[in-house]
Order: sequence, then C-alpha cells, then structure tokens
Amino acid sequence: MSRARKREIKKTFKKDIVEFLKVQHHFLPNFIDELGKIKDPRHQSYKEYDIEEILYTMIMKNACSIPSMQEMTDALNNEECVHNLCLILGKEEKEFLPHYVTINECLERLDTEELQKFRKKMIKKLLRKRSFEHARFLGKYWTIIVDATQLFHFSKRHCEHCLKRTVNKGTEEEKTYYYHNVLEAKIVLGDNLIVSIATEFIENERENVKKQDCERNAFKRLAAKIKKDYPRLPICILGDSLYACAPVFQICKENRWEFLIRYKDGSIPTLAEEFHTIIRMGEHQEWSQIEKKEYKRKSRENVKHEIKWVSDLYYDGHELTVMELKINKDGRSVGNFQWVTGLQIRGKTAWEFARTGRKRWKIENEGFNIQKNHRYDIEHANSLNYNAMKNHYLLTQISDILIQLYENGVKGLRKIKRTIKNISSGLLASFAQRLTREDISYTKKRTSYSIP
Repeated sequence: MSRARKREIKKTFKKDIVEFLKVQHHFLPNFIDELGKIKDPRHQSYKEYDIEEILYTMIMKNACSIPSMQEMTDALNNEECVHNLCLILGKEEKEFLPHYVTINECLERLDTEELQKFRKKMIKKLLRKRSFEHARFLGKYWTIIVDATQLFHFSKRHCEHCLKRTVNKGTEEEKTYYYHNVLEAKIVLGDNLIVSIATEFIENERENVKKQDCERNAFKRLAAKIKKDYPRLPICILGDSLYACAPVFQICKENRWEFLIRYKDGSIPTLAEEFHTIIRMGEHQEWSQIEKKEYKRKSRENVKHEIKWVSDLYYDGHELTVMELKINKDGRSVGNFQWVTGLQIRGKTAWEFARTGRKRWKIENEGFNIQKNHRYDIEHANSLNYNAMKNHYLLTQISDILIQLYENGVKGLRKIKRTIKNISSGLLASFAQRLTREDISYTKKRTSYSIP
C-alpha cells in the first residue's frame, strides 16, 4: 500500500480512543452500565471512587499497554485523562484518577466471581449479535480452545495456594520454586479473534497438600463452569495431547460436546497401533489438495496437504476417529499432525477439520504470547495479594476482548497494518487528548462492523 493511500485511510479515523469507544458501544452497548452493577466490596461511606471508575481505569491501563501500576498512575496523571474518563463514565469530574494503591485495595476484596459473571454477560451479548456465525466449526459448533500457562513464580512460598516444583533433586543445583498457573478457555469468533470465555486457576487448597492441583483436574472444574454458564451452547473442545484421554472424552460426552484434540502416538498407544495398522493395510480414507502460493519477493510454492483418517475406532467405551495431516512444500515435508475426534469426517470436511485443529496454537499466539510479551505483561505481578492477582488477570481478559474487537472491527487498522505496540500507544496518546460531548455522541451513532 502506498504512503498516500495510508494517509487517506488515516484521515477517515477520528481519535483512536473515540473509535475504540464506538466499537465498544456497537458490540457491548451496556458495557459501562453493567460495569457499575458489579458488587462493590468496599464500605460505602469510605469510598472516593465508584466501582466502575476503579475497573475502567484498569481497562484503560491494559488497553494502552501500560506495564505496571506505578506507570499507570504516572501516565494517566493529567487533567485530560481525568476529564476523559469521567466523561466516558458519565461521572462528575474529579481532580485525579484512582491511585494504584486504592485500586489494589479494592481488588484485594473484590470477589473474583463478579468479574467472571461480567465476562459471561459480555460473551453472551456477542453471541446474540450473530456477527460471528461464520466462525462456527462445520457451521454448527463454537470452537473453544483450552490450555494452561504459568503466570507468576517466586523463589519463596508466596501463599498457601502456590504450586511447588523442585529441580535437580539430590544435586548441588537442587532448587525449589513456587508458582501460579491458570487454565484458560478461549472461544474462536474469527480467524484473528480468539477471546476468553472462562478461567480456572490451578491452585492448591492449602499448604503442604499430598497431591498438587494439576491441569486435568482444573479442566474438570472449568468444564463444569462452562456447562453451567452456557448450557445449550454447541461446543467443540480443542486441546493439546494432554487432553487425549478417556476422562476428557467422558466429560465431553456427558456435556454433549464434541472434541478435536491434538494426538500423539504416546497419548494412547493401543489406539495409535490400531490406526497405523489400518493405514498400512490401506483401509483408511483420504483427501488431498495442492495450494499454489504466490509471493511478491520469492518464487511460487506448491503446498500439498495430504489427509488420512480412520473411523470407528474404539477406546474405553468411546467411538473415535483419528486423523493425520502431512504438509509438503515442493516435495519437502514441513509438518505432520494428528488429531482424535468423536465426530465423523466425510470427504471435503476433512480440510475443515485440519484447519480447525491447527487453530489450537492460536491460544498460545493470539492468547498467551501476545499477553505475556507484547501487550499486557501478564507475568508481572501488579499486586502480591493473591485475590488481587487473580482479579488483575481477569480484568486483562476483559480488556483483551475490547481490544480484539477494536483491532478487528476498525478496518483501517488492518489495512495500514498497525503493530500491536502502535495500536496501544495510539490509544494512550489519544486518551491524553481532551474529548468533547460531541465525541461521545459520535461513539453512540448506529454503525456496522464486519469481523473477518
């Protein structure tokens, strides 16, 4: 794209923060009102700021990619930011935004379930808008990707809920460290729109337990939570090879969910042996296609996708299909993947299965990688209080939903290829410019957004 064309596209933007608020109002018109309904744990006679002022300050911190609470207090410590936040929330103007100490004291007492319920309202509102129907797998199922990651680690025990790991046992380098993990479920609403739908913290009930909490146990709790919150939602679970096991298959069966799980031969050896035996006998089904990829600065590539699958396999009372995808570029092998599913694969649907199965990595890229290394720095402890730490993480997921809607909803951002850093810095810069009531009125005008 030429520089002149980029300049013309930029002229169509109002202030970045105004475009952000317009997208927020389009997809979640009652966002501010619902934020104010969150149950405030503080004594009413002692509070200086309402709960929505506390929480929306944190949302702007995350959206603007401000890495720490101290930097947030410094970066937003100007009259324009204070004026803008009060105008957005419809509040009387104050002298300062909430100090990070005030925010942390509130988050230490706020019930984490309040933010989980708020996020559930957001997701249900998005699904009811029917703007994301194109993202359904096989035209029916909402794809939910599950995976765990580490948030914080310490050299000494942080709290009674810490997980514990000792490395290099019995040697001079033996070391014990303590950490907090989280299991996240993200729903696929578009090719580049993967947002949080549920969270389960992996934590010990108390100090010195005989058996520590783990990802699979957390999945049982997470699945129960999703089923309770979305009882009739048609779901297909995506996960890595850790989830290729009978207990996960059974949970999906009981919840009437489908699954498409990354599979390795070592996950279920007997199933792998049967699959490869049938492949060698030639009694499998297959489908293939060749993609011709054109590039501006390098030669054309011929990419062959070869898919083989075997149906009607049985394991521990579950009828399964195992599928294998091999990718070759100009005759050179560049990838080999396997999945196990309870669904039947028919003809050309094999390609949709393969493309959907490969979306599992998106929770690591669009999810944890960006949140750790490019925008929110979720491994940074904004508070050392465990309850506040969990609330900070949940507020990051809520902020991320808004940011992803903004990035995907405003077409100009995609066309001019703004980077993650530039998008966040642009929001921060425009948030520091005084908004008017006309700007707020503009954000509430009817419009349409298409999410690819």
